[in-house]
Amino acid sequence: MRPAVFAYAGGVIRDHATLLTFIAADAALATLLAEARGRDDGDRSHDLAHALRVALWTVRLGGDRVAAREAVAAALLHDAVNPPKSGPERARASEMAAALATRRLGELGFAPAAVTRIAAAIRDHSWSRGAVPGDALGCALQDADRLEALGAIGLLRCIETGARMGAEWFDPDDPWAASRPLDDHAYSLDHFFAKLLLLPASMRTGAGRREAARRAGLLRRFVAHLGEEIGKPPPR
Repeated sequence: MRPAVFAYAGGVIRDHATLLTFIAADAALATLLAEARGRDDGDRSHDLAHALRVALWTVRLGGDRVAAREAVAAALLHDAVNPPKSGPERARASEMAAALATRRLGELGFAPAAVTRIAAAIRDHSWSRGAVPGDALGCALQDADRLEALGAIGLLRCIETGARMGAEWFDPDDPWAASRPLDDHAYSLDHFFAKLLLLPASMRTGAGRREAARRAGLLRRFVAHLGEEIGKPPPR
């Protein structure tokens, strides 16, 4: 997919560098960036680099239907509350992040209508919440965040998250869960089939669906290669 570019007063947002220029020119966004950097706790699946990739894709997927400033603010705040993956509050993470965003955006002078849109997008973006976003910003943010679970980045995130949870790479006796239920808390490979390869069908934007399909192809190729290497090809 050819990256789209989006105009703003100082130029266009086309890549990481121009995104950072856009943020630096806006005092409120620069503050949110600094706060996101300060929240970094070593979880590379939800660090500042992740937030900036989500910001760039939210801008791309939102296009001219979404204000770039709102897209970036939503991305910088979407993981502002990040409980442990296996913790009891994980299911409420996006709701808590939305509450934090509502307060912080108001303090930074965002208009009430913008605060409402951004908070709703953050609240509804998560997979575990199972929500369908109500507007273009919500759809763009949800798709951008889900793209991070696919492709090369998605593969790295899956293995790292599994390691943080104490999961094995795969079940050596039954890697494809042919005779057992999927358990992605115990085996990282199971997460491919419990969630990751289901994501393309959940995308809300046309560009998101196309990029998700491309990235899912890499995961399928990885699965095929893994099957060859362990001598247990995956079922068709």
